[in-house]
Amino acid sequence: MSSKVDRSQLFEDIFDVKDIDPEGKKFDRVSRLHCESESFKIELILDINSWIYPMELGDKFRLLLCTSLRDDGYSESAEWNPLELQSTETSGKVANFEYIMFGKVYRIEGEEAPRNEQGGAGRMTIYISYGGLLMRLHGETGGNLNNFAVDQNVYLFMKKLAF
Repeated sequence: MSSKVDRSQLFEDIFDVKDIDPEGKKFDRVSRLHCESESFKIELILDINSWIYPMELGDKFRLLLCTSLRDDGYSESAEWNPLELQSTETSGKVANFEYIMFGKVYRIEGEEAPRNEQGGAGRMTIYISYGGLLMRLHGETGGNLNNFAVDQNVYLFMKKLAF
């Protein structure tokens, strides 16, 4: 029995919602979450459709960023295949998450290699747009932020965690 390796995974962590819409609500159905990761101490600002997926202060969620919906990590075929889509929807990543968005990396700021006077890692910021809903990941370069590239397509997967 062979295990599948997801070649598409860019980033994964658990986040705590620290603040919601701190600058005020701009749109009725959109909330801007300010979050902090548990493992890598990465700061996340994320716009979500709060009408479809409401979040509250103190919520914890699993966030996964990938370049493919497929479990094996290979990119989708160029032609639409309803059988392939049906099997993707009922298995793996898609079936295990509650909220999914598709977007594109539009800017990366910071150093790509660790360098700092104290020997620590440099800082990096990744910006992704999901059709106008924006995301910003900010943290040390060693915190799995080196896997991103400008113009890269990205799927965001979220699932709330029970306490």
